[in-house]
Amino acid sequence: MTALLEVEKLAVSFGTMRAVDAISFTVESGEILGLVGESGCGKTTAALALMRLLRGATCTGAARLADVDLFSLDEPAMRARRGSDLAMIFQDPATALHPTIQVGDQLVETLRTHLNLSARQARSRALDLFRKVGIAAPEARLRAFPHELSGGMCQRVMIAMAIACSPLLLLADEPTTALDVTVQAQILDLLRQVTREAGMSVVLITHDLGVVAGMADRVAVMYAGAIVEMAGTDRLFAAPRHPYTRGLLASIPALDQGWDEPIPTLAGSVQSAFEVPGCRFSPRCPLASEICRSAPSLREVAPGHFVSCWNAA
Repeated sequence: MTALLEVEKLAVSFGTMRAVDAISFTVESGEILGLVGESGCGKTTAALALMRLLRGATCTGAARLADVDLFSLDEPAMRARRGSDLAMIFQDPATALHPTIQVGDQLVETLRTHLNLSARQARSRALDLFRKVGIAAPEARLRAFPHELSGGMCQRVMIAMAIACSPLLLLADEPTTALDVTVQAQILDLLRQVTREAGMSVVLITHDLGVVAGMADRVAVMYAGAIVEMAGTDRLFAAPRHPYTRGLLASIPALDQGWDEPIPTLAGSVQSAFEVPGCRFSPRCPLASEICRSAPSLREVAPGHFVSCWNAA
């Protein structure tokens, strides 16, 4: 079966710095893929490359959405795809929304651009979308500016804009960043509900392993621009094979952990993207050996479980 999204050897460079290093992955129809890793590992850069929203970067590789190579489209054709077939929830909704335009007008513009609706039809559809994402008093909120809404409300507006045209694939970049815990849970429940109802595929970008555990069907772990492990969510949490993945999971505090017990951490810091010492994790890896001077490829160590490590346990 052909996957909805097929990414092959996607690389993104800014001058001599390679921010994303030839990553490959697929997303099936209706699947939620969690893309996890530390800040700066290339998660958001990869998503922006798929949206073709990076300026001043060199992007290579292939990205096929429903058998259409996104990188082969000219800008007008790609602009028509954004919002209709491929949509993104950006990390900070307060800055992603235009500050001087009412949020309702921003949503109406999206609907009219992609669905060819009249102004009245788009306004009615916008109201329905605001109700769907749980925005109270939607008629009044349509006339609000972003600064008049809370962070959680702005995020709901962003979700409404992202799902407005029922895209095939939704890229959700840290959708709960800067929200309090209660609002985070509401936003995640909302995302789960609206994507399942529409049968959308989702790439969920986050550094929160708890969010991944509750949302994703599969997980791809990124480190320093590369995917180092990929597996079904249950398998990855039960039997991680890469030292970096095991370190991430070990750093999650246990519910029964005493207040004075130290939390395990990964020694060292992320390798500079300008310096690639074979395996990028080797300077911090407790299993590093001579063979790690050459870069390992992503190999299948069990059905559906891929690891990029010479010494995978």
